[in-house]
Amino acid sequence: MTHAVVLGASMGGLLAARALAGVYDRVTVVERDALPADVGNRRGVPQDKHFHTILLRGAQVLEEMFPGLTSDLVAAGARRVSFNDEARFVLSGHELARTVTGASDIQATRPMLERAVRARVGDHAGVRIVPGCDVAGPMVDRGRVTGVRVVVDGADGVLEADLVVDAMGRYGRSRAWLTAMGFPTPEEDRIDVDMMYVSRLVRPVEPFRDKLVLIGPVPGRTTGLVFAAQEDGRWMVTVAGMAGDHPPTDEAAYAAFVERAAPPDVHQAIVTAEPLGPFRSHRFPASLRRRYERLRRFPPGLLVFGDALCGFNPIYGQGMTVAALEAVALRRCLRDGENGLALRFFRAAAGIIDPVWQLNAVADLALPEIDGRRTPATRLLNRYIARLHRVGAHDPVVAGAFMRTIGLLEPQSSITRPGVLARVVIGGMRRR
Repeated sequence: MTHAVVLGASMGGLLAARALAGVYDRVTVVERDALPADVGNRRGVPQDKHFHTILLRGAQVLEEMFPGLTSDLVAAGARRVSFNDEARFVLSGHELARTVTGASDIQATRPMLERAVRARVGDHAGVRIVPGCDVAGPMVDRGRVTGVRVVVDGADGVLEADLVVDAMGRYGRSRAWLTAMGFPTPEEDRIDVDMMYVSRLVRPVEPFRDKLVLIGPVPGRTTGLVFAAQEDGRWMVTVAGMAGDHPPTDEAAYAAFVERAAPPDVHQAIVTAEPLGPFRSHRFPASLRRRYERLRRFPPGLLVFGDALCGFNPIYGQGMTVAALEAVALRRCLRDGENGLALRFFRAAAGIIDPVWQLNAVADLALPEIDGRRTPATRLLNRYIARLHRVGAHDPVVAGAFMRTIGLLEPQSSITRPGVLARVVIGGMRRR
């Protein structure tokens, strides 16, 4: 295989490029933004000023893909967080019992994570990252995508390719391209959450015992927050509100908004911390899944990856981990060559996305303020998880099982296996 072009140099595009490196002789990653030489925010990634995390399974996969990445990030100031003995999770209104899962994640700002991964991808032989390169459209020959038309410094150009990967995020252009080429477009599943989150970096005035605090929304309060240690002694505060209950950006109203969700010690740490920058806000209207795996026809030479396949509610922090798992799946699909690659990959990616999407949907639809179809199975699972959280406040075994599940270390079925199910049912009866 000769040349692959990846559209987008955010985490999804970089991970796709890593999967392609060594399979294709050349991999070109094109990015509309200028890319900072060091750690820095990018115009095309407005969400990079907010909390990001690599889930437990994602941290393992990234280390397998980029040996030494974890230790290098920690040496540069990123924080390793052991789950969940160093993290406080308050879910369904209950603080989960501390337990040692044997797994950890890495906390750092999105620009730091992206810069570290970009450097390692760029070090691979045959990989070239081209900033300041906008994509004008696909090149098509008899129904096959043969490259892309690009604009660099105002000049038109072309990049011929054996494979073009759309990793341009939830607003990727593949749907429009499919229509223009006469191919069917995928069905969409959508959960409207009408969420806004507001973030800023701070420096606490006193040491804080946890490295991560996550407070989830509950029925009647669709707000939550994350308070997370980052590199260089900084902490990220991200507060979020769904169903139109959006956080303000003036100091007094912000402090009151935080107090609605935060325990007293967390509220005190946040409102007394030294601000290291202005408030940054970002709107997220809906979780969106595009069902490419259901298509029967798809143009050879094109593939869709990452958030362009499924944009998860960012409050759950799953996007980068799912992209890493998709990269592993793509590498596996490439072993069987390019014939039917896209549809084979879409089916493999669906197997990764399905359980994560279900976890998202169940969590969102546990809030009566969120509109959406609630099947009997959804209602039953919502009741079970609420009970699990209540029991998990006192039972480290139950809490640990849930942490491994949401960290994607174990399948969703693990929280209903007999040993956990019995503890949830019996423990829930005892604590009524």
